[in-house]
Amino acid sequence: MGLQNAKLSRKGANIPMLGLDSAGKSTLLYKLRYKDAFITMPTIGFNVDMIEAGKDFTLTFWDVGGQKKMRELWSNFLEDAGGLLYVVDSSDKRRLEESRKEFELILKNESIKNVPVVVLANKQDLPGALNAEEITRKLKIKKYCSDRNWYVQPCCAITGEGLPEALQRVATFARQYKKSKETFNTLKEL
Repeated sequence: MGLQNAKLSRKGANIPMLGLDSAGKSTLLYKLRYKDAFITMPTIGFNVDMIEAGKDFTLTFWDVGGQKKMRELWSNFLEDAGGLLYVVDSSDKRRLEESRKEFELILKNESIKNVPVVVLANKQDLPGALNAEEITRKLKIKKYCSDRNWYVQPCCAITGEGLPEALQRVATFARQYKKSKETFNTLKEL
């Protein structure tokens, strides 16, 4: 049974998709999965979808609601994560500090120690949207992610701009992380 589970787990990774409400998480997930933009409502609870990310590798995205009440449950989605996708509304400057604080809290969780992070700087199509460098600075990513691989991808959920690159980066990070974790566990068993 253990070997079967190990074989299954090698074929993919769980990716929690977190961020404040109205950051565009569900719209991003639908655009990644179906190549179409859907009109979405704020997610109460979570959406889950699997996306093929190359031969024999599937990413399971857990799009979790970003309202205050839901954020209390985020830690339940971090266990066994192969990566973290954090979505920011780049045009909503008044909520950026709140987003930074939530991001910091997530990264302090022991369950995702060393787990790679991709930040999606969403809504690049809107006037005044901060670019990737500004989001990196505002979220203090260099400080909070010094112990892991990280990347900030500017994107637009409506047009799909930046999403293929984001998916590629998440898949690459998840594969590398999974491989390093398996190597560590093998060495630990010796």
